[in-house]
Amino acid sequence: MTDGTQIAWDDSVLPFQLDNADMRGRVARLDGVLEGILRQHDYPAQVEALVAEMALLTALIGQTIKLRWKLSLQVQSKGPVRMIATDYYGPEKEGEAARIRAYASYDADRLTDATPFEQIGDGYFAIMIDQGEGMKPYQGITPLAGGSLAACAETYFAQSEQLPTRFAISFGRSTEAAAAEHWRAGGIMLQHMPKASPFAAKGEGTGEALVASDLVHGDEEENWNRVNILLDTVEDLELIGPSVPPNDLLIRLFSEESPRVFDAQAVRFGCSCSEDRVRQSLSIYSARDIEKMTTDEGRVTADCQFCGAHYDLDPATVGFEAQGANDS
Repeated sequence: MTDGTQIAWDDSVLPFQLDNADMRGRVARLDGVLEGILRQHDYPAQVEALVAEMALLTALIGQTIKLRWKLSLQVQSKGPVRMIATDYYGPEKEGEAARIRAYASYDADRLTDATPFEQIGDGYFAIMIDQGEGMKPYQGITPLAGGSLAACAETYFAQSEQLPTRFAISFGRSTEAAAAEHWRAGGIMLQHMPKASPFAAKGEGTGEALVASDLVHGDEEENWNRVNILLDTVEDLELIGPSVPPNDLLIRLFSEESPRVFDAQAVRFGCSCSEDRVRQSLSIYSARDIEKMTTDEGRVTADCQFCGAHYDLDPATVGFEAQGANDS
């Protein structure tokens, strides 16, 4: 966004560390990013809320990936909202912005008046990391449970990474004075510094599935509980942050924990689709297959679900039997 609602810390992720508690975290603020994602679609309110939550989690988690890597979050379910997909593209170079995109597919006639999370049925929450060409992608999944997508992400980190993790997030349409209504979102991610937990390694815990409290003991447990109590005092307006800079929020919440901040990562809405990628995706089809995809107007068309870009191609130029495809 470039209008008067833009604030210096909008669309950024600020990493920090709590030295006295041996914890790390991130503060994320999304404004123009969410506008860029949601204005591409006319989602019902429940779907908008789920996409906003997923995008915020993606920003908080994605900040740790390396240059040119891609992190993806995905929900697959049997409910009215069948899928939510997000991608976080690490910066191409140091100092550049990361890019986020997101979309959802849903059955409008199956949506109810229940909470957004209740629009998701049985299914799974997945985190995937693509480290680039020649590297095997990483994927971890966890069931959809806990009442929110943030709870699903917390469960994922406890079970798959053995890392106690906590999210506090807020999002919604902002109605600030003298500004058009627009989306704002903000959140904090807290995570215990990585350590091999002997209890996690033995599979010990309070139930069948590991949760954060299963992974901390002794002094670590005391630190974890203390910092979570402090985080419980955060207010929604502080998270969204039109008037509270991230640094000030960290001091307000964790002044006795010696918060130390690092360079903020800028994020923006961005899509990786292109005509070349569309042609590549169609390269597996024969001329007969391409003919079945051709419209009455004699064109092959494709729309990007993430950004709404429309591609209009000559059917003779796509597929592995395209004209010129075998020319040397």
